[in-house]
Amino acid sequence: MRLNHRPHSRTSAKRLAPMALLLAASVAAAGLTLGRADTAQAAGADSFATRCGVHFCLDGKEYYFAGTNTYDMFTYGSASGDTETQFMDKARIDAQFANLQADKVDVVRLWMFNHENWHGFEKSKGVYDEQEFAQFDYVIQSAKAHGIRLIPVFENYWEAYGGIDTRLQWEGLSGGQPGRAAFFDKTRCPGCFTSYKNYVSYALNRVNHYSGVAYKDDPTIFAWDLMNEPRYEGQSAAENVNGTTLRAWVDEMGAFVKGIDPKHLLGVGLEGHGTNYGFGGDEGNPFVYVQQSPYIDYTSAHPYPTESWANLNIDQTKTLVRSWITDSHDKVGKPFFMGEFNVHNVDRSAWWSQIYPDFEAAGGDGSAFWWYADHNVDGKFGVLAGAPELSVFRAHSDRMRAKSGLTNGTSSPTPTASASASTSASASASTSASASTSSSASASASPSASNSGITPAPVGGCAVHYGLSDWGSSFNGDVTVKNTGSTPINGWQLAFSFPGDQKVTNMWNAVPVQSGKSVTVTNPSGYNTVIAAGTTVNFGFNGTSVTGTNGVPTSFALNGQTCTTY
Repeated sequence: MRLNHRPHSRTSAKRLAPMALLLAASVAAAGLTLGRADTAQAAGADSFATRCGVHFCLDGKEYYFAGTNTYDMFTYGSASGDTETQFMDKARIDAQFANLQADKVDVVRLWMFNHENWHGFEKSKGVYDEQEFAQFDYVIQSAKAHGIRLIPVFENYWEAYGGIDTRLQWEGLSGGQPGRAAFFDKTRCPGCFTSYKNYVSYALNRVNHYSGVAYKDDPTIFAWDLMNEPRYEGQSAAENVNGTTLRAWVDEMGAFVKGIDPKHLLGVGLEGHGTNYGFGGDEGNPFVYVQQSPYIDYTSAHPYPTESWANLNIDQTKTLVRSWITDSHDKVGKPFFMGEFNVHNVDRSAWWSQIYPDFEAAGGDGSAFWWYADHNVDGKFGVLAGAPELSVFRAHSDRMRAKSGLTNGTSSPTPTASASASTSASASASTSASASTSSSASASASPSASNSGITPAPVGGCAVHYGLSDWGSSFNGDVTVKNTGSTPINGWQLAFSFPGDQKVTNMWNAVPVQSGKSVTVTNPSGYNTVIAAGTTVNFGFNGTSVTGTNGVPTSFALNGQTCTTY
């Protein structure tokens, strides 16, 4: 493990290089099923995030989110051996998403770059590692299963995981600071432009081998970042202030991305440094001008106020963040994403308790603290499940969801505990204990469940979509129930029969009872209880099966009324 240093003596774990880690027993994962605890987000799970003026939007409504960075999920696994059972550690990925879900994380920013041999996406120029991309396929699937969206980053300005220094080396040039500025100058490194575009094109057009959905078509992706903290620094005094070269690169690469993928939001990944903000210096990446690019959908900044070169107190940090939000909304005309931030050697909960509410009051659109770790690798900025500051974060998340109109304050229920095998998207077995802190009712052999609050059959009808992921001896089901009627359904039961010898082993967002092939699913207590007219609820489950007997149930009845399917 090494720490790379930035100008201003800033040291951050985001530039940690990988080392092979021997992992202890993995934690059992929540299954790969999509789950949201309220109908607004259930309906939005298959919708792309968009921009509505100066705010993010989802399904035509303003959307505010609370997120984090877990940059290293692409490294979970041995990076050798069989792709599905050794190269990637599915249980560890799922367990991390379960923890994120339980702490009410809506969006995760993470790396989708690495040129090193261990877990490298592109270890040599133009050669893309299938096993590593297969692992990222699984990361996307697990994120979707836990109701979390992603902001993958295409490349790194810094040296960790190779970064643009490696692309410069491929073209016979040296990197380092400030020499790596050549990457953004087409006259000095035309091959850098080509290799970056080729990689981005491959990633956007890649088809996820679990879902069959191309990355560019998957709404699990909230947005893309062109690069982690790009800058065109130290080339001239004018460039440091004006950012002409970096803006030209952003325009060209932004147009390229949008030409392939017009569905997703796109950001630059800027730090927001500048003498005019009293934070960092002029580094050829001015906040306003670069992010005014017509191909960029939101602005970003990365405040680390307690670094020695910044040395800001809480009130100064509030002023700084407010200035970014104001410039983003009033000058750039786009949403503001605080894409990284954290503090150290102070009372973190006390800082967060002031920074988050002020961010919300100023109209900040999305946040992502640095960083939510799954084991203790960074004592400076790493935040582990159970950390006291996460209670402050969860309150922030609830308020952001309330601003989005998600009034119950919980977009994703805590994953259920299960003694079943790992719910990886393969048939391989994994024995581990669940990291979940809550339990759910598992399938019972006796159809004794009842729901005294069940209303009569919906007036006007219902429709059901049953998504099946079948791996022979195991499978996942993803069920969406839509009220096509004119009145709300307050309390619901859905009945259906399996076509073969299928057994529910674990369910999320609903309570199952099974007798033979017959299954009755009832709304849980406390969420997903009401299906308003024209809206949906969603639940998912894991199951076991006899190979060759699986299939989609032929009929569904909601509160006794037969539903159509879609």
